[in-house]
Amino acid sequence: MDDAKEGDGDARETGPPPFRAAVDALRAARLRPEIEIDPTRPPQRLAPYAYALEAAVVADDEDLADGRLILLHDPAGHDAWQGSFRLVTLVRAELEPEMAADPLLPDVSWSWLTGALQARGLSYGEPSGTVTRASSHYFGGLSERPSASQIEIRASWTPREGLGGVPDTAAHLAAWCDLLCQIAGLPPAGPGDGSVVTLPQRRGPQSR
Repeated sequence: MDDAKEGDGDARETGPPPFRAAVDALRAARLRPEIEIDPTRPPQRLAPYAYALEAAVVADDEDLADGRLILLHDPAGHDAWQGSFRLVTLVRAELEPEMAADPLLPDVSWSWLTGALQARGLSYGEPSGTVTRASSHYFGGLSERPSASQIEIRASWTPREGLGGVPDTAAHLAAWCDLLCQIAGLPPAGPGDGSVVTLPQRRGPQSR
């Protein structure tokens, strides 16, 4: 955690003004009470400037989903990004085995990400990513453990820049947390969102 705090301080004190403003907006965002979020050390080689957060959805002392969100910034711009900022994420949760076997799960899961961004009216471009589902079966000395299935979403997108060349990172963070809660199986937080389909909550607690 000391390393993460040090990295958090570096992000606030270094980098061009648009990057510092984008980081300040992330730090000031107000999120659902089920979200536990902290800064973490960002990757060092993806862009000249980076800031990272890790989060977990916690209900009744149980971790239902977790993930990481990374803000990248290259003041010179990046051809693949079609912009100077990029958001990169990893989100994962455990599933009931029958849910993991649904052939439509990858498409639906990807639509949760794009739908979360669109629901908040966010402008973005160049989305890309993968949806992976995995199953674990235990044998021998571990045979008493029940089979486990997990879904993992890895994605990135370019948030469109606003005034001063700064994207609305707080809104993008809120949309990302919507995705995190959705994959955790929590009901929608806001009015008018009752049509959102969420994953059933998984069977057992996840080790923290």
